[in-house]
Amino acid sequence: MKKYLPILTWLPSYDRRNLKQDMLAGFTVAVMLIPQGMAYAMLAGMPAIAGLYGAMLALFVYTFLGTSRHLSVGPVAIDSILLVTGVSLLAAPGSNQFIMLAGLTALMVGLIQMALGLGRMGFIVNFLSHPVLSGFISAAAIIISLSQLRYILGVAMPRSGSVVYAVRDIMVMIPETHIPTLLMGLSSILFLYVVKKINPRLPAALLAVILTAGLVWYFRFDRDGMSVVGDIPRGLPAFQVPPFELETVESLIPLAFTMAMISFMEVVALGKKFASRYRYRIDPNQELVAIGSANMLAGLFRAYPMGGSFSRTAVNAQSGAQSQFAALFTSLFLAATLLFLTPLFYYLPNAVLAAIIIVAIVKLIDFREALRLYRCQRNDFFVLIFSFLSTIIFGVQYGILMGMAASVVIILRRMSHPHMAQMGQIPGTDTLRNFKRAPEAREIEGLVIFRIDASLSFTNVSFLRDFVEEEILNARRPVKAVIFDASSVNDIDATADLELHELTQNLKDRGIEFYFTNVKGPVRDTMKRTGYYDFLGASNFFLNKKAAVKHYLENVEREKTAEQTKSGDAPLTENPAEKES
Repeated sequence: MKKYLPILTWLPSYDRRNLKQDMLAGFTVAVMLIPQGMAYAMLAGMPAIAGLYGAMLALFVYTFLGTSRHLSVGPVAIDSILLVTGVSLLAAPGSNQFIMLAGLTALMVGLIQMALGLGRMGFIVNFLSHPVLSGFISAAAIIISLSQLRYILGVAMPRSGSVVYAVRDIMVMIPETHIPTLLMGLSSILFLYVVKKINPRLPAALLAVILTAGLVWYFRFDRDGMSVVGDIPRGLPAFQVPPFELETVESLIPLAFTMAMISFMEVVALGKKFASRYRYRIDPNQELVAIGSANMLAGLFRAYPMGGSFSRTAVNAQSGAQSQFAALFTSLFLAATLLFLTPLFYYLPNAVLAAIIIVAIVKLIDFREALRLYRCQRNDFFVLIFSFLSTIIFGVQYGILMGMAASVVIILRRMSHPHMAQMGQIPGTDTLRNFKRAPEAREIEGLVIFRIDASLSFTNVSFLRDFVEEEILNARRPVKAVIFDASSVNDIDATADLELHELTQNLKDRGIEFYFTNVKGPVRDTMKRTGYYDFLGASNFFLNKKAAVKHYLENVEREKTAEQTKSGDAPLTENPAEKES
């Protein structure tokens, strides 16, 4: 039971002295989450209240099922922009149909995550490599920021998931800018930055919400054309099962799967980061179950898919959260807000919510990571750039999928082109070194020595065979033997075994010996089961490279002696008759 309900593991040993700290952390996160949740819901094309619904439910469920003491789940920018980009293809943002489809998407995301978690399939998320996510998030941050400019400018613009179209629409609508709304938005951005500079612990977003709502109420800017949040329903969300239609479900599957992976990445990455910092462990598969359950519940109560928030998780930890009770208290504070405080948000300007999003999201544009990857790993740098440009040009939904595809291609290429080291002898010694690492190494006449740093499989065995053939063809003198250092080979599959048989036969037909060295026990067992060990011959397996080289040199010396004897160049014995004379 404890395996599926982690609360049963930590609750019996919970120290009641930590209750005050958890309550304070929960309240602090709630203060930050209220304006953020409303802003991200607006970004997602949902009613502002949907962000609070989803956060309250997700945090409540995570208390019982989550394994991180500090993680704060709820609405996040990336999930919001993914949702509006994908679902807006089927319904207009803000419409009842859109809200229903958002709930259905959340339910599907939750089911996918639950299935993966119960099936212990958390490793699948590794296909979302860091360069892909970095490029995608940076591009998505730009798209999100541009999408919020319509609220800052106070103009009506169509939503766009592409930077190209978004910039075009902004340029067209600039002349229609509503000046009071623009001043409200820009001053809010400035206020948020200044407050954070003065004291990062202050709830800048909540202060901005209170001040601007008060200003709009007092001066009645809403009567002059300034867009405000308006009526927000009071009370807890009502249970509602989204309508299921097979055609609609099929059209939402790519979006749901993408959001399931992104949401899981957020949760696990944040969970591991803070678990490492505070010295405890999380269970990735249980995290899948936890966030999956949270999303399923969100889908059944008119919310949308939730994820893990870096900023709120950091605040939760800094505020002294000691356990998952902090998440429970945040959920309870949100419930109190929904029951009693929603009328206070009527005069909240949409421009302020847009300012909160922009200030939070701009920090996600990471140029330093691109420079770091350029210096240390060019392939990963190009994946990041590809993911970034794909998202910028084609939008977030296609950008992440194209980035994942590029990442898989890079992985397959690395698998099919593993590192190969060709070795020679250091003059005056019996040491063998990689030519690229030791330029002073010299090749041994008639001998090719190499090492492959990978297990042999169908993905790379052709590369190995081509390498050997190329080295034989390009050798300055005829090759008499090839030594394969198998010290880095941990396994051989059926295709590789077949190719080895063919390569060995090919070398035998050309009079070239093939030697194996440093073969690991399990690999040797596989060779024996397939018959390759006997096919090559036990005498062609050596403990190390030096023994194989010594054997080769002895063979060469014997061949020279035999040739000299055959040609008559060998020393003759004295003739007894000549000696007597």
